[in-house]
Amino acid sequence: MATSHVWKFFRIGGLDQVAIESGADLVALKDLDQKLWVALSCPVKGLELDEKTLALIDTDKDGRIRVPELLAAIDWAALHLEDLGVLLRRKDALPLAAFKASTPEGKSALIAAKRILSNFGQPEATEITLAQASDTARIFSSTPFNGDGVITPDSTTDEALKLLVADIVGTIGGTTDRSGASGIDESRVATFYADLTAFAAWSEKGASADVLALGADTSAALTAIQAVRTKVDDYFSRTRLAAYDARALAALNRSETEYLALAAQDLSITTQEVAGFPLARIAADQPLPLLAAVNPAWAAALVTLHATAVTPVFGSAKTSLTEADWTALKAKVAAFEAWAGSKGGGSVEKLGLERVKALLAADQKAALLALIAQDKALDPEFVAITSVEKLLRFSRDFRALLNNFVNFFEFFSPDHYANFQAGTLYLDTRSTEFCIKVAAPSPLAAMSKAFIAYVDCKRAGEAPIKVAACFTNGDSDYLFVGRNGVFYDRQGRDWDASITSIADNPISIRQAFLSPYKKFVRMIEEQVAKRAAAADAESNAKLATAAETAANADKKAAGPKPEPKKMDIGTVAAMGVAVGAIGGALGAIATGLAKLTFWQLPLVFIGLIAVISGPSMLIAWLKLRQRNIGPILEANGWAINGRVKINIPFGTKLTERAVLPNGSKRDLNDPYSDKEAIRRQKLIWTLIVVAILAASVIRWDEQKNGHYFWQPAPKPVVVVAPITPVVEAPVANTPAPTP
Repeated sequence: MATSHVWKFFRIGGLDQVAIESGADLVALKDLDQKLWVALSCPVKGLELDEKTLALIDTDKDGRIRVPELLAAIDWAALHLEDLGVLLRRKDALPLAAFKASTPEGKSALIAAKRILSNFGQPEATEITLAQASDTARIFSSTPFNGDGVITPDSTTDEALKLLVADIVGTIGGTTDRSGASGIDESRVATFYADLTAFAAWSEKGASADVLALGADTSAALTAIQAVRTKVDDYFSRTRLAAYDARALAALNRSETEYLALAAQDLSITTQEVAGFPLARIAADQPLPLLAAVNPAWAAALVTLHATAVTPVFGSAKTSLTEADWTALKAKVAAFEAWAGSKGGGSVEKLGLERVKALLAADQKAALLALIAQDKALDPEFVAITSVEKLLRFSRDFRALLNNFVNFFEFFSPDHYANFQAGTLYLDTRSTEFCIKVAAPSPLAAMSKAFIAYVDCKRAGEAPIKVAACFTNGDSDYLFVGRNGVFYDRQGRDWDASITSIADNPISIRQAFLSPYKKFVRMIEEQVAKRAAAADAESNAKLATAAETAANADKKAAGPKPEPKKMDIGTVAAMGVAVGAIGGALGAIATGLAKLTFWQLPLVFIGLIAVISGPSMLIAWLKLRQRNIGPILEANGWAINGRVKINIPFGTKLTERAVLPNGSKRDLNDPYSDKEAIRRQKLIWTLIVVAILAASVIRWDEQKNGHYFWQPAPKPVVVVAPITPVVEAPVANTPAPTP
């Protein structure tokens, strides 16, 4: 979208990031292409930013803040403030002059701010703080009404209403008022009066003769019947079954085997096994005895049944019950049982029937609802006070959110932590500030190409936390599962930290350079250890054999000594071939080096190092170029739009190695050092240096003189000039002499 606003961008971390420096930038932010935002959403929980502030921005309450919600927060603030630039100050205070009195929203917020200051005894103050605006208990402590629709006993001067409010809170419970006191609202008033009416009607019904069939003893009779109802019903069911088929009697009365098993235990009449037996011996259509020949575990309950239920209905002479008697007895208390089960308004029973009737007669419900309505009328004022608190929270936290959302300035700043950085981990003579709280290790985080150590942190009195710590400097030789360190959170509290898992990636070029040599040394150590273990095992076996031979020497017949084993000729030949091949290879190398000039030898050494370390360094360089924080944050609920890279220089800032302070004095005289080993090392290095110097001098001398000093000087070559043949001049022809 075209816009006339001029933006300022900074290139940080290989990414163009927009700077938010003024209120005009905030107003124009809705026109900035979202492709230029570093993040598109972030979680509300788990960040080092006040969660309540983030919850105010998260309007749909889904636990995430997205771009539209952030822009909506800016638009809302623009209705209340003259200049949005005050939101970039990182202060938890606002001057009253910052409120926009020209809009209804700003005017009501200004009035609310002045009222808060007045309640704090500072009516002449020109600035309001977050601590004042968030202390609603103190703001409303001196006022009977506060707009929340909740009234307390202090909301009225009428003593009867005070007592009524207290009765409601004491019976059905109260809700917390904005002043911090317990009070009641409309729903509790309605519930209370409904319970009063229901309890009064229920109590009146319970006084009728139909319900109290046995008078005052009806309740006790019902209790006695309910105590044995299940067992009595079981007894008569068994007698009916016995009448149906006499063959069932043995099974209905339990077998002798069950009694034998029970008799083997320590018995008491309350033993569960005894209580499970029938109330009395089963016979066809036999009445239930109540006072004799009954199951001892139920004897007391049957006596109570006889005294409180059977006697009032049938007389005390009735000592057994037929099934018809039992049915009639239950019918006598059925109405009372149904009435007791339909109790209404039980919450107000503690007030007593007389108090319930008095409250219904006084009918003060309308008076309570009028007080609640009077309190609710102040709700707009409370909304304005809430707006003041929200503005103050934005004033303190909004810039921090922007610098971790629109851009990541705080992550790259040496003076601030990003809101996703949980603290600093100290481990292996290093400290890393790139620590993020996580729920568990994530495969997605490993795609960041960073070395991640997942650390469990524990502290007395606190719930354990898990942190993903990224190491971006040094090496990983001593970073392994089980290593312990100390984690300091953003509040400065120390936690015991232990590595539980690792996402392995290169940390530095230096590590990659040394990696092949360390692997080679490690392989040698492993092979030496294996050979030593094998030799030790062989030695132990020989000792055991020798000991066994010595112990059994007298039992073995003397015989000819075994001939010593001879070395196989093929083995000797193979060893000779191997030694010859090695010698030939070394000779070829020496011959090749000897043919090189002096200045070419270092190049050979450098080339050899490049061949060995080059591949690992190249792989590490490629991975370090791709290292970015996006996958780590996305594994923790973020939506990262830009590729925020961690290059090598920035990595050295996130993870710092131990460095002695400037001006420190260092004493290298270690009293516990292995001086003999140091002397051997010095001797070896001296010999190496002398050998290199000697080789250099010898090579120089050979180049100069044309032969090594131990070789005889070549004989001088005599160059013989070629002999030029002499050609005689031809003789002129003379005439022959005349004879």
